Order: sequence, then C-alpha cells, then structure tokens
Amino acid sequence: MRTFAYQSLFEDGNLALALAPALTPSGIVDAPSFFRGFVAYPQVLARGLLVLADVTSTRYFNFTPVGQRDPVLSAQGDRLRAECFSACNGVYARLDLLQSGFDGQIGYGTTNVDIGIELRAALTKIRQDDKLHVDIGCGGLTAARVGKESSKVFTLEEKVHERPVEMPDRWVRALGNAAEIHHGMKPVFSLKGAQAQTFVASLPPATGKNQSGWLTPSPVGVKLLPRPAKGAAYVSGLHRLSALKRVLTNISGMTFYMPEDMEAGQSMVEVELPDCRLTLSLTAEAWHGYSGEGALLASLAQEEVLLDAESIGSALGFDAAIDEARIAQRWDMGADRIGAALTLLAVSGKLGFDAYENAWFHRELPDDSGRVLKDNPRLAAARKLVGAVKNIGENQWIVCSNETEYRVFYDLAQGAQEAKCTCTWYLNHQNKRGPCKHILAVQLKEENR
Repeated sequence: MRTFAYQSLFEDGNLALALAPALTPSGIVDAPSFFRGFVAYPQVLARGLLVLADVTSTRYFNFTPVGQRDPVLSAQGDRLRAECFSACNGVYARLDLLQSGFDGQIGYGTTNVDIGIELRAALTKIRQDDKLHVDIGCGGLTAARVGKESSKVFTLEEKVHERPVEMPDRWVRALGNAAEIHHGMKPVFSLKGAQAQTFVASLPPATGKNQSGWLTPSPVGVKLLPRPAKGAAYVSGLHRLSALKRVLTNISGMTFYMPEDMEAGQSMVEVELPDCRLTLSLTAEAWHGYSGEGALLASLAQEEVLLDAESIGSALGFDAAIDEARIAQRWDMGADRIGAALTLLAVSGKLGFDAYENAWFHRELPDDSGRVLKDNPRLAAARKLVGAVKNIGENQWIVCSNETEYRVFYDLAQGAQEAKCTCTWYLNHQNKRGPCKHILAVQLKEENR
C-alpha cells in the first residue's frame, strides 16, 4: 500500500505539492522530487490543477459530487503531465505543464499527486502577479511565495501524516482505452482568443441537462447543430466540459478532435494556456465509462503482439514523445508490429497518447501480470470459447456458448473491427466498444493456430 507521507499545502502564501512513492528510471523512490523552482504563470498552474480536481470529484452522469481521487503525475524531463478521470469514468482530463513555464529542471518518474479538499480551497487564492516558488515532491517540502512587499520560506517537517493513495483499478484499464481512442483522434476545427473564451463561458454547468450535438464555427461564434455538417465536431454532453470555466480568462485557443471514422461518438477538446495545454476527452455517451470501452481487445488477442510489447516496454524511459523510428531500428521490427506493440502497452498504463504531438508518451504504473485478463473479462471469456469455434464456410463461424449457437461473420483480411455477430452484445454496441467475446474467440483460433 502506497501512502502520502506529507500533505500538499498552500499555507500563508506558500505552495508545496506532495507525491506518493514514485516509479523512476532508477526504480522505486520513496520520496521523489520532480521539480523545485519558480513557475512563470502561478495562477494558470493553480487553475489547471483545480480543473483536474473538479473533474475527478464529479459524476457527470446523474450528477453527484463524490470523494476525490489523486491524479497520476508523470515527470518526463521537459514537462509534467497530470491525468485523472471523472467519478463516472466518462471524462478524461490531462494537464501538460511544459518546461517553458518552469525555471528549473524537471525530473523523471510517475506517481500520484495529493490534491486534497484543503488544497483545492487554497489554490483559488494564488494570484497571477505572485512570484511563486514550488516544490513538487517530498524532499523536505519547502516552498516560498515572493510577493511585491515580502518573502517567506517555510518547512513542513511537522506536517508528516499517512494517507493512502487512492487510484481505482478501473483507472488503469481506462488509461489504456483512452490512449487507443486518442490515437485515432484528428483535429476538426479550432477557435482562437475571445471566440474560444465565449464558447467556454456559454457551457452549461456540470449539473445541467445533457446537451449533445454537432459544433461548428461561424462568424458569430459556435453553433450547435442536430445533424452532422462539414467541418463540425460532435460533443456528447456539453455539461461535461464545464470544468474549463476555471481557466476561462487564461484561454488563448482551443481545438476540437474526433475519431478519424467520425462515427464512434467520442470527442476531445484541447485548450491552449500559457506554457501548458489542458485536454478533456469524452466518451460517446455520458453513461459510458472509459474503463469499459474495450478499445484494445482485438490487439490483446494476438500472441506475437504480447511478446513484442514485453520487449519494447522494458526499454522505455519516461519519454514525453516516443520515437517509433528509433524503436523500429533497435528491435528490427516493421512499423505495423511497432504500432501494435505500443498500442498494447497502454493496457497496463505504460503509455498515453498526445494527439497534439501525434505521439505516444511513457508513464509507468505498478505491474500486475494478471491484469490483462482481469481487466478484460471479454478476452478471458473468449479464451474459454476457442474450443467451441467451428468454421461453416468462407468467413463464417459458429460459436457455441451456454448451449446457444452464435453466428460470426469475420473476414480475417479486414480484422475484428469489421466482424459481425448475432449475439445481444453486438446488436447493442456493434464494435463501438470493442468486439464481443464470440468474435474474439474466432480471432484467437484463426490467428494463433
């Protein structure tokens, strides 16, 4: 069990962010320190953290405020990335704090950062004209704010306490599914300056009704259309973007993303802030959770991909943008094998995807050898059904499950995402939340025989 030995505090004008024990290039570090120095935009940092706090403590489907979880923090040499999910698991939020906003060197590693209730209230007091010195870590927890008239340094040696780190297991599989979905995201349109701020100001509150539709820019602002239109981006549940109001006056622009096929229903909004970026990603429906999207199931069924992922994963070094060409050269693999292996590494929380840079990034979470099957019960069920798969013709199979026969139509050349099945899961979801267990059983038998 990991715990926070110190509490994050903003006390008497001084900020210190506490970290749990971290996974780093040198192994587990009990008292990590990812950064110590001044920040260029104190208020943007504070408000960005408050956006994460708002998201992780809100259930947007049937709105309910809940207890907060601790965001995942990754230090990647040239930036700090903080990530979390909403309580309903349908909203993913990431704050990318870039090196240009810091005056010191950022370290390497992944852990959780403590953003408790007391700190949330205190962060609202940080002003933009403060010269803020921050310590992100447990190395003595010293920090100072230098104002116009005075300066003060304090230590927190007497603030030692033990609080368990709270990160639900569902976050790990949600991180994997979110990364794969983001990998398929493409920018649709952008807003700049006042137009972006006006859109955010018009968003309904988190308690508002579920407004969904196609957003398209116009000379007078952003229009919400009931049907698809050229250059429009679909957003399911505008109220799920309400946390962006925290950074309203700091926004310089924003970009809307959608999956390449434009039909899956997921969407993503990327907000430009001084020396940082803030990303909110939404599932296809407010009642969907990222932990159940099933985006990686087709890849998980391939034994060769599992072996490639294990090899590549051993050489990752907390990179902010993974160089696929360098990996391909080192491991002598083609682009398709590299891509499949990187996609699969996301299932254990080792990788995320940055659509802005169109690149994977590395974070490290504790390994669990049984996580693949535990987090993907459809895959576990499919493995049990392999022996019940029978080919009845070209691209057609019968899968017997619980004394019921299901017909699967699967062209191996097109892959599992184009397959069809007669089961209830497929009739309800098609392949929008990953293939059903019967399609996976056919894939396992045909690709691994």
